[in-house]
Amino acid sequence: MHCMNYVVTGGTGFIGRRVVTRLLASDPTAQVWVLVRRESLSRFERLAIDWGERAHALVGDLTAPDLGLNAESCAELGQIDHVVHCGAIYDIAASDAHQRGANVDGTREVIALTQRLGAILHHVSSIAVAGDFNGVFTESDFSVGQNLPTAYHQTKFEAEQLVRKADGLRFRVYRPAVVVGDSTTGEMDKIDGPYHFFGVLSRLAALPRFTPMALPNTGRTNIVPVDYVADALVALLHAEVTDGTENGTTFHLTAPKSIGLRGIYRALAPAAGLPPLRASLPRAVAAPVLHARGVAKAWRNMVAAQLGVPPAVLDVIDLPTTFTSDNTREALRGSGIDVPEFADYAPALWRYWAANLDPDRARRIDADAPLAGRHVVITGASSGIGRASAIAVAGRGATVFAVARNGEALDDLVSEIRAAGGQAHAFTCDVTDSASVDACVKDILATFGHVDYLVNNAGRSIRRSVTASTDRLHDYERVMAVNYFGAVRMVLALLPHWRERHFGHVVNVSSAGVQASTPRYSAYLPSKAALDAFADVVSTETLSDHITFTTIHMPLVQTPMIAPSKRLNPVPAISAEHAAAMVVRGLVEKPVRIDTPLGTLADAGLYFTPRLSRRVLHQLYLGFPDSAAARGVAPTRDRPPARPARALPLPRVPRPVKRAVRLVPGVHW
Repeated sequence: MHCMNYVVTGGTGFIGRRVVTRLLASDPTAQVWVLVRRESLSRFERLAIDWGERAHALVGDLTAPDLGLNAESCAELGQIDHVVHCGAIYDIAASDAHQRGANVDGTREVIALTQRLGAILHHVSSIAVAGDFNGVFTESDFSVGQNLPTAYHQTKFEAEQLVRKADGLRFRVYRPAVVVGDSTTGEMDKIDGPYHFFGVLSRLAALPRFTPMALPNTGRTNIVPVDYVADALVALLHAEVTDGTENGTTFHLTAPKSIGLRGIYRALAPAAGLPPLRASLPRAVAAPVLHARGVAKAWRNMVAAQLGVPPAVLDVIDLPTTFTSDNTREALRGSGIDVPEFADYAPALWRYWAANLDPDRARRIDADAPLAGRHVVITGASSGIGRASAIAVAGRGATVFAVARNGEALDDLVSEIRAAGGQAHAFTCDVTDSASVDACVKDILATFGHVDYLVNNAGRSIRRSVTASTDRLHDYERVMAVNYFGAVRMVLALLPHWRERHFGHVVNVSSAGVQASTPRYSAYLPSKAALDAFADVVSTETLSDHITFTTIHMPLVQTPMIAPSKRLNPVPAISAEHAAAMVVRGLVEKPVRIDTPLGTLADAGLYFTPRLSRRVLHQLYLGFPDSAAARGVAPTRDRPPARPARALPLPRVPRPVKRAVRLVPGVHW
């Protein structure tokens, strides 16, 4: 007896891996070759642990000529009975070129392989081939004058057309509806279809239960769970059926009825904790949103993007087509394979999404322990503010990735944190070197999986008047290299990871001197001001990705960095532990900026009394001279250094004033 042999494309994908599992289970002698890209071999190997020795990797590429297979590879396959083509781009928001390469060009190469092997092609198409057809679309229908509104619709249509027109090809076509997670476990691999709106629904769940909810009965679609698709496809693949065309037949893997927005809402409401629907709205209420044009569409798309909904989805959300599935029902008669009611498995879909796919899940915090379990990168962690911050953050339950050039100092820090019961790891890195930063970030992500927060603390300061710096351009360059470009390197290295996770937060340690324009810091303060502007601009671009920034205008801190200035600074310094508390607040509360009373006063003075402010600052310049090193004077036993001016005492801000200031949006002391 001849054992069945199969080639499956997309066999490591969401639908394909379930098809492979069922093919192996349906016949204990079956051999399955899975077309897999070389870079995806590790995924195949993980799946093959369960599949066993009858599953084989066929290394190739759906988008390459001849699928990247040579004659020798094809010869090793031997006799192949069925080619199951699951490989495709199932994403309406993907680029046209990306979809065309996989969906159209890939299908052309799969057809050629099937013809060489003399096998039957089982082509997984989509109900998208119906486009915007308004009416009943049967399994024998294909080109009925429909419009194809997106690249996804167009490429799926063209791919099926290639199959139908291929000379001498024996084929069967399967058109799944919108595929969601497993009806039992809820397992899903990505945000797609109705999942795009789960985030909006989760926000509605925060409303009181008595909120009067009303929705229009629009947004109709056809939904099926992935386990039904896989079960039905494998059963139909082996079914004895009469071909509906000269060379093949078509099956609709669809639900008997489409479901609208109200039905989806009701099915998910109990599991999601949504307020119950109280009323129905006319379909016309949604029309201005779904069919917007011109400026209205531009505004709609902007709002949709901020809600996490791809604008392209709104253009095709309301399905006007009714699909029949007579061939499918007849072929599956007596098999026990049927489409479950959406309401029966919707709670499983929601639970899995909330635990594994919700973009907000990384942002959920424990109010009693907001940093517990978080992964925090802190640069400049070998001393000063960075060291104190690492200890404070680890003490709050976070895992600290301490980054600095001084590996020995980092090891001491990590030992201290671990001795206190905390979690910390040292990474030697030079933030002025792009290769070093990239290697450091890749090492962290490869080892620990993710990063939640970044504290850009690494910095260097130079206190020197500009008149003493006219021949020292290198001072400005090296300060900018660390304070600005070093911080930017870290953000750029982590940004793709954060966009993928849909979450990230940066705390930039800036300086209150940026607000006050403190004299003698013409190299240091502009580098911090540049970082402030970088954060302000980037935060406006990453808001929809939920990547946010906090700028701390830190007052003078007692660290080794200010040691050369000794008592030449005009204000007293706070402790490193005090500064670390400000960093912790930036991580926990995530305000846009944290200032000090003196910094806010100086900022206001430069706006409202600019001449007086500059006069006061000039007096500070005159009263607090350059250091001996800046003046080129070395202290000797014969000539002691000049006595520096005393730091000005800071007035204590009364508590009622602090409370009043907290009422002003954007002011955080």
